[in-house]
Amino acid sequence: VDPGRLARWLENFTARHGPPAAEPTGYGLLLTAPDGATAELHPPPGAAGTADLPGFVAEAGAARRIGLLLARKAAVAVGVADGTRLVESKVDTSYVQSRTAAGGWSQQRFARRRDNQAKAAAAGASDIAVRLLLPAAGTLAALVCGGDRRTVDTILEDRRLAPLLPLRSDRLLDVPEPRRAVLVDAVAAARAVRVLVRDP
Repeated sequence: VDPGRLARWLENFTARHGPPAAEPTGYGLLLTAPDGATAELHPPPGAAGTADLPGFVAEAGAARRIGLLLARKAAVAVGVADGTRLVESKVDTSYVQSRTAAGGWSQQRFARRRDNQAKAAAAGASDIAVRLLLPAAGTLAALVCGGDRRTVDTILEDRRLAPLLPLRSDRLLDVPEPRRAVLVDAVAAARAVRVLVRDP
């Protein structure tokens, strides 16, 4: 749910199930309605924990700076968002050879070449993250990643990026090949409140 529409969503939930009671949990808030329906509200990355529903709504909608790191084997998109605006960004693509059906020595040679290309792409992506994200690290509320988890993990293994690791959110965005438009859309996905409703 978009934070700006969260209040409206709560109105609809209340109209359908009755006024809910809110209980803080390890992940956010648990709403329990009189008819037994429940809703788990997971706050956006970087949002401070709150013990009541009005506080949760206010905190979810607050503007905050977040870093974005979207990566797949052959592409990376890095950005800094201030509220809903993407204020800095860099997108880069690299050539990583596709898998081959050849067997024997040829397959091993292609696999080694592909692995080396993937490592070079990850090193280039780390350089971009260092240039864009490290200078902003002190102002970021969270680092939200997306794409291929293994590729993202490889990029963040760069020791220069160690200051970003405490900011990394558990949320991993499911995104296609990183492009500028994908990065822009990722801002909204990173700011969204995740809601899990269970009807009685």
